[in-house]
Amino acid sequence: MGKITGFLEYQREVPADREPLERIKGWNEFHLHMDDEALRTQGARCMDCGIPFCHTGKLISGMASGCPVNNLIPEWNDLVYRNLWRQALDRLHKTNNFPEFTGRVCPAPCEGSCTLGIIDPPVTIKNIEVSIVERGFDEGWIVPVLPQVRTGKRVAVVGSGPAGLSAAAQLNRAGHSVTVFEREDLPGGLLMYGIPNMKLDKRQVVQRRIKLMEAEGITFVCNTEIGSAAFPADRLRSEFDAVVLATGATVPRDLPVEGRALDGVHFAMDFLTANTKGVLNRSGDVISARDKDVVIIGGGDTGTDCVGTSLRHGCRSVTQLEIMPRSPEERAADNPWPEWPKIHKVDYGQEEAAAKFGADPRTYLTTATGFEGDGNGTVTAVRTVEVAWEKNDRGQFTPKPVPGTEQVRPAGLVLLAMGFLGPEQALLDALGLERDPRSNVRADYGRYATSLPGVFAAGDCRRGQSLVVWAFNEGRGAARECDRYLMGSTELP
Repeated sequence: MGKITGFLEYQREVPADREPLERIKGWNEFHLHMDDEALRTQGARCMDCGIPFCHTGKLISGMASGCPVNNLIPEWNDLVYRNLWRQALDRLHKTNNFPEFTGRVCPAPCEGSCTLGIIDPPVTIKNIEVSIVERGFDEGWIVPVLPQVRTGKRVAVVGSGPAGLSAAAQLNRAGHSVTVFEREDLPGGLLMYGIPNMKLDKRQVVQRRIKLMEAEGITFVCNTEIGSAAFPADRLRSEFDAVVLATGATVPRDLPVEGRALDGVHFAMDFLTANTKGVLNRSGDVISARDKDVVIIGGGDTGTDCVGTSLRHGCRSVTQLEIMPRSPEERAADNPWPEWPKIHKVDYGQEEAAAKFGADPRTYLTTATGFEGDGNGTVTAVRTVEVAWEKNDRGQFTPKPVPGTEQVRPAGLVLLAMGFLGPEQALLDALGLERDPRSNVRADYGRYATSLPGVFAAGDCRRGQSLVVWAFNEGRGAARECDRYLMGSTELP
């Protein structure tokens, strides 16, 4: 695997990004690319570790360890090192339908569990992955592949996000006629409207894959909400032989404090969706951060995306409130390899804010207690307080306000980025599906069968808010079980 002494000879390198103050002037992707020789050198660092943990895809301490789609990472790293790019692409596609997406937006749990990471910086897996697939597109190796035989079975996939797309791709590969329903005006779900263009280009990357899937025989029906009067839920079962639900977990966590109803307080996903529609010149009004003091409540990828988007609008200032403490610089004793490393990271949005305003925008151990307005219904400030995490009478850690730390922070735009509670319930109610205690569709992992025969569930609507790569894992798995239901057996992985 790679060069036997490669990890001893070569240091980890990642491609440079465009300079922060330059890239915030537009919406183009900010990652640059490495040349082939540099990529081969990075592939050489993939040591012959004997028991590679990078492709295990396990949950350890509730977090992903290794690749959830079980990418054969040591194998395609070795092929890149040996300059066998076409074979590397074939090996990559064995487990991953869309490496151009995971290579851009996956947080790379594979690198967190890389064996080399015990003693040195891990192998540069994510960048090699995206470089392989982009080489495949550039060379014309990636072309539509139609199934040799159609089964005559019709399958509906509800939702065109990561889980829906992977389920559709696999079911089409098995020869079924697949129709994907999407309520937005363009397919892609989270990939289209939840992730900003500077992280994942919509025209050059997302729509490129959608067009390829259409050429392979998959039908996308947009502007259609299943369960509405225009398309009642019972039509799914009457018009299709099987159904895969991949609607995501789109109910955002709210902050019911004083002043929540003021104009200028928005859910983060509404802000990001409207912005991408504006970038693509689609209909709708952009929620602008221009010349405003922006306060983002919540961390994670969504909070970072709000920071980067606000900077590109030309905000006056940006502050990101995180209720959790700052993570340590290195793994803590209770966070050993191969767990996901819970360490402090500076993502692209924070890097850009620091370049623009001179400091990281994050304020830790702080929460909002209310919003103030101007008397005409528009937000002007956020009231905050610092917190300390203490155990309650049940032994659970909860945040407690610290007296004397109250502040009033100016805010012309407040964005709530505190995660999601679960899937929307109207369609699930209409179908009469069983739910788990967290309001997700009840369907066992690995089987994906709901309480309704012929109806399967995958992705965040089944497991709750999670990583894009877990959605790809579940979409593939649901397709396999759906194919087994339709045909009695399956050859899908």
